[in-house]
Amino acid sequence: MGILGARDADAIEDMDRPDCDPERLDRTYRQFALVNRVVSGWHSLYRSRVRPLLRPDVPSTLLDIGCGGGDLALMFALWAARDGVRLSITGIDPDPRAYRFAARRDPVPRVHFRQATSADLVAEGGAYDIVVSNHVLHHLDAAELQALLDDSVKLSLRLALHNDLRRSALAYALFSAGALPLTGSYIRRDGLTSIRRSYTVTELAAVAPSGWTAEPHSPFHCLLTYRRDQGRD
Repeated sequence: MGILGARDADAIEDMDRPDCDPERLDRTYRQFALVNRVVSGWHSLYRSRVRPLLRPDVPSTLLDIGCGGGDLALMFALWAARDGVRLSITGIDPDPRAYRFAARRDPVPRVHFRQATSADLVAEGGAYDIVVSNHVLHHLDAAELQALLDDSVKLSLRLALHNDLRRSALAYALFSAGALPLTGSYIRRDGLTSIRRSYTVTELAAVAPSGWTAEPHSPFHCLLTYRRDQGRD
């Protein structure tokens, strides 16, 4: 079947190791800003899925789970400001290193970062119009994935979107070549590990609970979507 025939769920990314090089990790977070803009495909998701829910006269809220260095939260803030809509964004990550990096960034209106898990917010009774994550699902084991999706249903008032890598030989080859200039970080090696750990659309659909829809997004991503038609259950 080859190295991409089945998920390599046991592979570990170097930046997830507690003893990884802090300077190399910091450089990785900085380089994520470019990688996420180029490969994640979030701008099209914002225009097609998120923007139609936002209004200039009604405040909305968005939760970014596993926000890492905060790139996606800041991109959402920029797009919402350009469109003149009111969107408050909370980015959470349980990793103290990611939180410290995000919290050190220049403050942006209506963007707030916390070191927390989705379960923490559920326990607090949190609720957000939109819940998103970027490149998080492949990091989770089966129980953690189900817990995240359950938390997302509890936390989202209108929409949950989990955007993740889609495993394929072409994605692996193109990223291997395209990430060569990103030196001094964990981007290339961990990115290839992430692709090996990631799902196909069929695999993601098989593990998603009832109410979730798995679909392809962009040539190299899977999208898992939950919509709530009217308010909360």
